[in-house]
Amino acid sequence: MPVKPPAGRPAARYVVLTGNPNSGKTTLFNALTGLRAKVANYAGVTVERKEGRLLGAPKEPPVMVLDLPGTYSLTPQSLDEQIARDVLFHRLPDVPPPDIVVVIVDAFNLQRNLYFATQVIELGYPTLVALNMIDVARENGHEVDATLLSQRLGVPVFPITANTGQGVAALRERILAALHTSEGDGTPRCFRELPKAFQMETSRLAEVLERAFPESHFQAAAEAVLLLSDERFLASSDSHYPPAVGDGVPAARERLTQAGVDWRSAAIEARYARIADIQREVTTETGAPGETFSDRLDRVLTHRVWGLLIFAAIMALMFQSIFSLAQYPMDLIQQVVDWIGAGIEGLMPPGPLNDLLVKGVVRGVGAVVVFLPQICMLFLFIGLLEDTGYMARAAFLGDRIMSKVGLHGKSFIPMLSSFACAIPGIMATRTIENMKDRLVTILVAPLMSCSARLPVYTLLIAACIPDRRVLGFLRLQGLTMLCMYMLGIVVALFMAWLFKKTLLKSPAPMLIIELPPYKRPLARAVARHMWDRAKIFLRQAGTVILGINILLWFLASYPKSAQVQEDFAARRAALQASALPNLEAELTALGNQEASATLQRSFAGLLGHVIEPVLKPLGFDWKIGIGIVASFAAREVFVSTMALVYNVGELADPGAETGSLAETLRAQKRSDGTPMYTTLTGITLMVFYVFALQCASTVAVVRRETNSWKWPLFQWLYMGALAWVLAFVTYRGGLLLGLG
Repeated sequence: MPVKPPAGRPAARYVVLTGNPNSGKTTLFNALTGLRAKVANYAGVTVERKEGRLLGAPKEPPVMVLDLPGTYSLTPQSLDEQIARDVLFHRLPDVPPPDIVVVIVDAFNLQRNLYFATQVIELGYPTLVALNMIDVARENGHEVDATLLSQRLGVPVFPITANTGQGVAALRERILAALHTSEGDGTPRCFRELPKAFQMETSRLAEVLERAFPESHFQAAAEAVLLLSDERFLASSDSHYPPAVGDGVPAARERLTQAGVDWRSAAIEARYARIADIQREVTTETGAPGETFSDRLDRVLTHRVWGLLIFAAIMALMFQSIFSLAQYPMDLIQQVVDWIGAGIEGLMPPGPLNDLLVKGVVRGVGAVVVFLPQICMLFLFIGLLEDTGYMARAAFLGDRIMSKVGLHGKSFIPMLSSFACAIPGIMATRTIENMKDRLVTILVAPLMSCSARLPVYTLLIAACIPDRRVLGFLRLQGLTMLCMYMLGIVVALFMAWLFKKTLLKSPAPMLIIELPPYKRPLARAVARHMWDRAKIFLRQAGTVILGINILLWFLASYPKSAQVQEDFAARRAALQASALPNLEAELTALGNQEASATLQRSFAGLLGHVIEPVLKPLGFDWKIGIGIVASFAAREVFVSTMALVYNVGELADPGAETGSLAETLRAQKRSDGTPMYTTLTGITLMVFYVFALQCASTVAVVRRETNSWKWPLFQWLYMGALAWVLAFVTYRGGLLLGLG
């Protein structure tokens, strides 16, 4: 079973974690690996592969823990579940077979979890069962005898509470011991309650499988049961099986039918009968049956009316907090950025290198990094919602809305995830079984306002929206941000309805979802999740955004016009020769005019003027056009682009405060002297960014998920048209209402 390692290198040992969704599998993975994971994709597919080193294990050979996607059975219904099946059946060439399988079982939902657990045990791998959430089971009047459960299953069972760490150390020690002793006899543990005819056909098919796949002969009997009893298992395996198996299965089913055996239900009924017996034997009711704490809470939080109002209140609190509480650390970061810029400017002589470092690097990247506290706060809220179990309730509430537009309730989680980033949101659609529903969700997911839009919204709100109180306790700026998020949601639902009625017409599916018990969030896990997302944001600021800013600095600074330089040099000399009382202010104004003239004749200025006719009906000028074009690489680049453009272009009026980019934007004037960044302009620009697909990474992921350029190109075009039309309606409507 082990894979031979390259010469001179010890083979890594693999501990595979598997179990039902919401069983605490990821929490246990974090506890076993110390919250540190290497995340990549399985070869050839977009399913995320998460693995990390086992804490306490020797470095040589390395012991890796692989966290499989959650699944309810070995018969896959989605791409996630297919990967879990293929790893356990050793069908992926880049993933070695497991040395040990740890099945996580929710003690509070024992019967449902044991269905999958018994399927895995039958595969014959050395197996351990982690009986998780024993505290939740005990609190709700269920006591599970782990020793008796171990006897009935034939494998070691360890009671644990993963989120507190109780029992995890003992489980880790047993994993290490089992790796050294090769615990497990490799004997398939199939149920003997099957009809005689079914057992005979299972043995016959198992012999065919052993000849076809000798390296996995130990799981042939269990695989034969699945092939005979479930049509989807064979259908989901594509060309994996040779003709002998493909022809043998229908023939065996025909013989079973003639023998009066229902091959579809025989194995399932036998498994459930055995599981029911096990549960009765190992479970003791310690209290009178009644409503659990989660049940009582769900009566309110999933209520048809109160549940939606509470969810809306939670979202409002999140956005108000993002805008209010994050302001203090943002001000501190801005001061640090200004201090670094001033330090570099003072240390180096004036010239192109000084300009590049101060304007292109420090101010450009700093204009984005200053929004780090808001990014952290957003992911803090999302982490808390996930860790407490509320996210599943949000999907349940969302299904009531989703079903109205023809979408599956499972679409709600990818769309909610897209508030953080459209990329993981789009990848999360692989749990949706119907391909048309999945495509609709992919097409509308980027309409959710992701964290990359947050710096854009924050900048424009600070520059264009008055800081006023509404109803005495709400801030207009926070409400504006909430409205941008809600606008994306409403239009996403409308577009989903439109796609379901026309382009991707299909019936609305039913939602079957498990609501896990509420639990206390694990502070370390939430903090780690927040920090991991913050690192991605900082890494992008230090790589993609830095590179774009350097390119933009060059495009905004060159080519130099000798005529402009000579003209302004003469005007500067004339000013210096005069005895004006406000000479310093006049020289500053002249420098700003020179920078503006240079920008207009630069490569960036020429590009801005080329696209200005398209943007002028929206109230945007050529400088905003530069920001829009630059942000096609990443939306948050708009902020650093504006910082760069207005640093090399015309700044605020002499004597005005220019301590922040928002203040600089407020000071900008049109050619007729009217303010450039009015409330209407700010709202129009935010509306444009709500809808425009300005993210090259998202386009690439959609291409990979759909395996075609047709859908990402369609998505980019329809969202671009939507952005322009709705921004035009916003701006022209505002002018008609006298808001200009």
